[in-house]
Amino acid sequence: MAVDKHLFLIGMQGCGKSSLGKRTAKETGVPFADTDVMVAQSAGGTVNEFFEKYGEETFRRAETNALAALTYARPMIISTGGGTVLNPVNRHIMRSWGTIVLIDRPLEDILSDIKLDRRPTLRDGGLAEVERVYHERLPIYRDLADITLRNDQGYHMAVYILTRLVRERL
Repeated sequence: MAVDKHLFLIGMQGCGKSSLGKRTAKETGVPFADTDVMVAQSAGGTVNEFFEKYGEETFRRAETNALAALTYARPMIISTGGGTVLNPVNRHIMRSWGTIVLIDRPLEDILSDIKLDRRPTLRDGGLAEVERVYHERLPIYRDLADITLRNDQGYHMAVYILTRLVRERL
């Protein structure tokens, strides 16, 4: 990957994109951004508050705007929302401006510790909705990814692998 590219983290909600991205950024000194946080902060609240106030369609537009804005920043680790990949414009932005890393965590692990009250697109459908969305999106994630990081050997191993990847790529 060229020095002018980002590392985009994609994957299912609860797969570890934000926690792994933050820790890896701390370990490597590479800047970190989280598109969900950027969107929520733009409205002065949380992701849940944004969804409640403006709805998912407005959130998805703001998410695209956040991705586009990040293309002007220096190379960084960018955690994307679980549904970011659904928009073809977002897929184009990520393909054009970086390397895409799928954080692939087994569904059983996601189900065991996901906090549905923090996941506005999953909260109403419960664990069955998590499973449905996982199976719907997994082929999209896999098709889009340049690299797949299996997050099934624990947090510290995933941080180690992602840190090594960042040091090789950025």
